[in-house]
Amino acid sequence: MADRLSSLGLRHLDEVARGHVGDDRVPGLVYLVARGDQVHAAALGTLTIGGAPAARDSLFRIASTTKPITAAATLALAHEGLLDLDAPVGAVLPELASPRVLARMDGPLDDTVPARRPITAKDLLTFTFGFGVITEMFMAPEPWPVVAASQALKLSTIGPPAPDVQPEPDAWIAGLGSLPLLAQPGERWMYNTGASVLGVLVARAAGQPIAEVMRTRIFEPLGMTDTGFWTARTDRLATSYQPMPDGLVVYDPPAGAWSRPPAFGDAAGGLVSTADDLLAFARMLLRGGGGVLTAAAVGAMTTDQLTPGQKAHGGLGPHFFDHTSWGYCQAVRADGSFGWDGGLGTSWLVDPDEDLTIISLTQRMWETSDPPAVHRDIQDAAYAALA
Repeated sequence: MADRLSSLGLRHLDEVARGHVGDDRVPGLVYLVARGDQVHAAALGTLTIGGAPAARDSLFRIASTTKPITAAATLALAHEGLLDLDAPVGAVLPELASPRVLARMDGPLDDTVPARRPITAKDLLTFTFGFGVITEMFMAPEPWPVVAASQALKLSTIGPPAPDVQPEPDAWIAGLGSLPLLAQPGERWMYNTGASVLGVLVARAAGQPIAEVMRTRIFEPLGMTDTGFWTARTDRLATSYQPMPDGLVVYDPPAGAWSRPPAFGDAAGGLVSTADDLLAFARMLLRGGGGVLTAAAVGAMTTDQLTPGQKAHGGLGPHFFDHTSWGYCQAVRADGSFGWDGGLGTSWLVDPDEDLTIISLTQRMWETSDPPAVHRDIQDAAYAALA
């Protein structure tokens, strides 16, 4: 059993966390640190500026922290024999059966070449299927044609989650399939879209909506009773804020886009959850699958799955792959820890060597691809508390 977290270290952690909370900084914060059977959790600030206080069971839009859960649902279906990770996805997703690839990523949509091989589910899990977010997009003086086309189709796969915009799954995948890929399947890592496609793939393979697949394979077995693509408990849902030059502005209110079932359950960033639900998911992985996944599936999900060539083009910023790589729908670090964050204000980190889980939930949207100081400081303080 792991040694305990020291009481002195936890007091320091609480001091660090309090220093980040304020109406002009992080209005509300729920954080949880667990080691072995020991759990330390606290809630600070308010769900809405001037509103009710945050609580341990407060709900937050976890955005891209959704992605590891999507990987687990995919691997659960593979174990059931409903998916073959190495098989072409075209049998289930005919919209992606014969992809074309842009001759130049910033070029016209009709200047394409054939894909050299089919797309597989493993390509989607590793974010190497040929479409997604890359830093070059944001350096262009005007949107690339493929980016503009994606926005016109309301795919919401390049940018923050937008469940009130995306069409239903068949229309969404038809829209994506009408676009050329940015790169050859397997060629390079590109962020985000692979997880959204997995949601459609998994739903079709199971013959159930993605929300039902996640409920039956992940949430119910693990007791994750508060996690889903929407919530009726808007009294527990934090207001989502976006930092602007003049302060925080509301991105989504409690009665907004996450208060009703979405047309498209976005498996890349659509879930709401709580700190304790995310702890249950982390412990499943730390315990070798916990009856939800096989130990082999956990091993694949939490270890580096990229080749040097796939990493050579860079990730989210030029130094993304310096000490980090990618497993299935989540980052894996050189020290063996893994996890992923959500751009609407969350972070989730699991360290199997220390049997340690660190969760920070806020409602302040990130301003860059680098974690805000509140997340970095809580993680540093949690490691400093290791007895």
